[in-house]
Amino acid sequence: MAINRKLGKRTDQRVELVYSQAAQLLWYGKIETTVERAKEVRKIAEKMITLAVRTYQDTVKVTKEKVNQKDEKVAVEFTNDGPKKLAARRRLMAMLPDLQELKADKESKEAFRMRTADVKHPLVEKLFGEYAPKYDKRAQELGQGGGYTRIVKLANRRGDNATQCILELVD
Repeated sequence: MAINRKLGKRTDQRVELVYSQAAQLLWYGKIETTVERAKEVRKIAEKMITLAVRTYQDTVKVTKEKVNQKDEKVAVEFTNDGPKKLAARRRLMAMLPDLQELKADKESKEAFRMRTADVKHPLVEKLFGEYAPKYDKRAQELGQGGGYTRIVKLANRRGDNATQCILELVD
């Protein structure tokens, strides 16, 4: 995806900045940045959410036989990603930096380990598990797709007088 604004950075720094801020937006739901950066981040974030919304329902049920402790064969059912969702998941993992889940206040190490044991890429899981169903439902109600983010302008920053804003995901 092309980043049109120069943002006063070299190409590699600019691309890393925009994708990193997009990841922070998707993780926290809101970031404070300059208006020019927000417009670039918005393009990237909306495309990622759209990709997740279009593919999150593509799942396949698979039944496998496993041997339990008593040497008996037991049929176990798994839900795997379908081909479209798997391709979308891999694209998102390639674009987004790998953010890790943080330990909550007063949460024991064991509870944190149990909570995060099966989640390898929490941001991608959040996209498919939380945002995609929410914005798909919103699209069905409103009859339109897109428009997942909002830019709220703030006062100018002291020092360089850059126009600040809050970029947030719409509820």
